[in-house]
Amino acid sequence: MSESDLKSKVAAVIDSDIRPALQSHGGDCELVEVEDGGVVKLRLQGACAGCPGAQLTLRTGVERVLKEKLPEVTEVIGVD
Repeated sequence: MSESDLKSKVAAVIDSDIRPALQSHGGDCELVEVEDGGVVKLRLQGACAGCPGAQLTLRTGVERVLKEKLPEVTEVIGVD
């Protein structure tokens, strides 16, 4: 799968499964990049940006969902 194909699939999962959950808590996220090897870079926004639990949200929420839906995803990294 090409990097652009994976990026579009990641964006679709974010829009359908992840963004609604984040928005229900006053937050959001922006897909910054999908690197070779399945590394996804996200920028948390809104209430999520300053939340002390943001890293936990990335690991147990966002990363878990993306890996379940897209096994090609290997890691999710939060960027500023």
